[in-house]
Amino acid sequence: MEQKGVQLDQKNISCSICLDLLKDPVTTHCGHSYCMNCIKTHWDEEDEKKIHSCPQCRETFIPRPVLVKSTMLADLVEELKKTGLQAAPADHCYAGPEDVACDFCPGRKLKAVKSCLMCLASYCEKHLQPHYEAAPLKKHKLVEPSKKLQENICSRHDEVMKMFCRTDQQCICYLCSVDEHQGHDTVSAAAERTERQRELQLSRQNIQQRIQDREKDVKLLQQEVEAINGSADKAVEHSEKIFTQLIRLVEKRSSDVKQQIRSQQETEVSGVKELQEKLEQEITELKRKDTELKQLSHTEDHTQFLHNYPSLSPLSQSTDSSSINIRPLRYFEDVTAAVSELRDKLQDILRETWTNISLTVTQVDVLLSQPEPKTRAGFLRYSQEITLDPNTANTWLLLSEGNRKVTQGQPQSYSSHPDRFTDWSQVLSRESLTGCCYWEVEWRGGGRVSVAVAYKNISRAGDSDECGFGYNDKSWALDCNKNSFTFYYNNIKTPVSGPQSSRVGVYLDHRAGILSFYSVSETMTLLHRVQTTFTQPLHAGLWLYGATAELCKLK
Repeated sequence: MEQKGVQLDQKNISCSICLDLLKDPVTTHCGHSYCMNCIKTHWDEEDEKKIHSCPQCRETFIPRPVLVKSTMLADLVEELKKTGLQAAPADHCYAGPEDVACDFCPGRKLKAVKSCLMCLASYCEKHLQPHYEAAPLKKHKLVEPSKKLQENICSRHDEVMKMFCRTDQQCICYLCSVDEHQGHDTVSAAAERTERQRELQLSRQNIQQRIQDREKDVKLLQQEVEAINGSADKAVEHSEKIFTQLIRLVEKRSSDVKQQIRSQQETEVSGVKELQEKLEQEITELKRKDTELKQLSHTEDHTQFLHNYPSLSPLSQSTDSSSINIRPLRYFEDVTAAVSELRDKLQDILRETWTNISLTVTQVDVLLSQPEPKTRAGFLRYSQEITLDPNTANTWLLLSEGNRKVTQGQPQSYSSHPDRFTDWSQVLSRESLTGCCYWEVEWRGGGRVSVAVAYKNISRAGDSDECGFGYNDKSWALDCNKNSFTFYYNNIKTPVSGPQSSRVGVYLDHRAGILSFYSVSETMTLLHRVQTTFTQPLHAGLWLYGATAELCKLK
């Protein structure tokens, strides 16, 4: 308790200017005590203003008071010195090169804890006390220590710049507003700050929303990577099991399929990870930008806020992830289906089916859904050579031109086959269709042609609707004649309008469930589009009545 009392005495006899024990103590009329040299130096600096003030309470004196040594305080100081007691060290660190120094500390200066926008000066904790105690000073605006207080002063009029010229986009003082900025759109700096603060908050909200969107996209892409890897692993596993049964015939093909799947897997994963890295980099940039804007939004000095606001770097172009559309988990499963078909028909269609397997693997496209092409050149990128399967052709159909052309005519002596349509004048393609593919059909004659797609398990025997293209849920067909087009699915008839043409283009995005029919001439016109979910690989199909149709060569 005794030591605490000594410390209190020591604080009371310390000079608030030098923070040391009083030397030749003097007391001003307001009752505050200082070292004689400290207060003289302070008042010497105020001589030009003809007004002198107390550094603590800011009470003014006119004229300059005559200082008289306080004998009682001097004796008390000397008594304390005899006990070997010295002034307590300052609680604050001295100001370094990067710090804002107190403007009122003599000699070695302490770090400032606040800057006053009214006084345009910075204060350490000791010299700041009058701003908390004196009524006139309590109204002053205190901000975090700033080295740029002089930037708040108009260089022309030596006045504080408390206004903002919206016409010239700069801070000005009151005299500027009635001088060179007369007639301009001027407001107070505080009002402009309020408006810019709203803009800043909107920018932050935009950034935060983008961060959330990008984080969501990154998570989605990570799930996509895992799905690709899992699907690819299953495809490899299933393919190896199937090829094991046919090892003597297709050992080389098994190795090729495995290698191709892995290659495509690596390509797809690489694409996903590349976009994922871009989004993560954008998130980092957005967070940095958000921090920068947050720091600026907390700037209490309106002028500094307005000085720094225009210099903020604009946001970089956002990575466009609107086309990220994770599709149902069907990545390499189509490969397995194609390999299974190869196992069933290996002896007679090995060459054609192998071509289809290779194409199926390369068409795995997980990351971004490809928009439907707008031009014929765009469609031709997905063109696929398709041939007709003689084992499915009705006996009234004659195949020619390498099984690309079909004509309805005299009965043919085809051998019996379980895949053949017995009553419907129809034929299916040899190749199964998955991924994105495009083909065109040219038809001639005075009859009708149905351009169709169907699942392999469509019924073949008999004349029921279960066999006819468009009359069941296993096939989709566009019926064409000289005067009109009609679309059929599940025995539902839909009239189709569009320019008449003897050539019909078919675009299939199996994964996206899109089937589109186009009238092809000098331009392409959409006739009908189907959006559904395909559960099996499809085959191209043709139904004819008194006509000839040919699968066109497009490459």
